[in-house]
Amino acid sequence: MIAMSLRALTLAAFAVLPLTGVSAQELKIGFVNSERVIKESNLARAAQAKLEAEFGKREKELKDMAAKLQAAGEKFEKDSPMLSEVERNRRQRELVETNRDLERKRREFQEDAQQRRNEELQVVVERANRVIKQIFEQDKYDLILQDAIHYSPRIDITKRVIDALNAQK
Repeated sequence: MIAMSLRALTLAAFAVLPLTGVSAQELKIGFVNSERVIKESNLARAAQAKLEAEFGKREKELKDMAAKLQAAGEKFEKDSPMLSEVERNRRQRELVETNRDLERKRREFQEDAQQRRNEELQVVVERANRVIKQIFEQDKYDLILQDAIHYSPRIDITKRVIDALNAQK
């Protein structure tokens, strides 16, 4: 259903082109691979390094806490047969409580990291969009597409966008 609607819209667009006096050969079209821009631009790499520095310590603390919990669980399994029922229950409650605390801290960490990732990504996207708009206006493009399924390498301006982003301070 959607494919048929898209096909009908495309046919309608091409049917109108001759009426406007613009042929397909006169259209100047560009394509930008936003995933490459986000991965390869210096701005995106700097944002990633900033996030790693910001969250690296917390991530290490979580890994250390998980390792300690695992070691405590293994020790409990080993010592369990020799413990009194009261001591076994106490240590088991401690393990459950520690695990609950670890899971809460992991969730908080993931939420904080995702929020910051989104904030940093938004900065990269906004600057990339400004660069794309400059290229659009400067070179008089009729259309610049972003994230197409198929495209010709001759209309790919991704490297140019990345280079322009990298040239900015």
